[in-house]
Amino acid sequence: MVDHEDEDADQDDDEDCDGGLDADDDGEQLTCVVRRLLLAPKAEEPPQRHNIFRTRCTVQQKICDVIINSGSSENIVSRRMVEKLGLKTEKHPAPYKIGWIRKGNDVQVDEVCRVSFSIGRTYVDEALYDVVEMDACHMLLGRPWQFDVDAAHRRKDNVYIFKKDGRRIVLKPLTEKGPVNTNVAEKKTFLAVDNEDFMKEVKQSNEVYALVLSGKEDSTTAEIPPGVQTLLQQFDTVMPNDLPSELPMLRDVQHQIDFIPGSRLPNLLHYRMNPKEGEILQKQVDDLVQKGLIRPSMSPCAVPALLVPKKNGEWRMCVDSRAINKITVKYRFPIPRLEDMLDMLSGSKVFSKIDLKSGYHQIRIREGD
Repeated sequence: MVDHEDEDADQDDDEDCDGGLDADDDGEQLTCVVRRLLLAPKAEEPPQRHNIFRTRCTVQQKICDVIINSGSSENIVSRRMVEKLGLKTEKHPAPYKIGWIRKGNDVQVDEVCRVSFSIGRTYVDEALYDVVEMDACHMLLGRPWQFDVDAAHRRKDNVYIFKKDGRRIVLKPLTEKGPVNTNVAEKKTFLAVDNEDFMKEVKQSNEVYALVLSGKEDSTTAEIPPGVQTLLQQFDTVMPNDLPSELPMLRDVQHQIDFIPGSRLPNLLHYRMNPKEGEILQKQVDDLVQKGLIRPSMSPCAVPALLVPKKNGEWRMCVDSRAINKITVKYRFPIPRLEDMLDMLSGSKVFSKIDLKSGYHQIRIREGD
């Protein structure tokens, strides 16, 4: 990035002037997208009357926030930054207390740290800082740093000018708005919007930038190994595309419906429903009768059925078995504890999820129930 020369700078210093150093710096946090326009109008910079000097520097390839304040009698570095970057600290020769940087009780300052930092591509320096619990920024350059570099503060433009190794350095403040995040390793978030929200933003904005990726979508799927194909063919009846059109085989486990002795079988009226719902219910009953999963009953026991809408717009037939459940002997069996089941997974490397479609229907009801 190229910054214009200061209009008020002396012409004699043009050869030594390095130009203004913008707040943007080298580091893993920076991502630039450059757009060049001819005769682009120069944006009016916000006034600096109420702004303190903020910029960014690089310490061990990390982007850190810096404040230059002539009202501070010491250079200060955040303890969190020192711990994150693993910087070496020493005992303070003259410990003291401060209470104006962070709210709460006074902060004891008893450690110092020497930090090497760089601002821009040219200015590299090293300074001694007092280590303090600080939320305002990562590093605060006070009067000691300004005295060492003999910096001049041009207050109206809020810039610091000094010379380093025979080169004129101009430090300019950050121009971005909003609070500065003091996290050393800041994570960016990615926001995706759908087509409707995107078109709404397009209509409300004067300019829109879009990144278009060209290329063919890879529609190829991984081939199933021959050994797995043989296994799937061997047990294809376990995972059918649809329910079988006949009753399942008799197994050792069967659904039992034992009534409490002396109970009276309920005989309830069906629920009211409109002709459309009645047609859907009758169609589902006919389908189950055709597959052999249910059969006509002459039992005096009758419980109502009703339709419940699904999320996809279809209807689910539900049987109101509350009355029959009240007189049914409960079949109690202790289920495994979740903690024990998780312990059994210890050391496992291969996991499988087999969807037994309507597995409840794979077990028949005991004859006579």
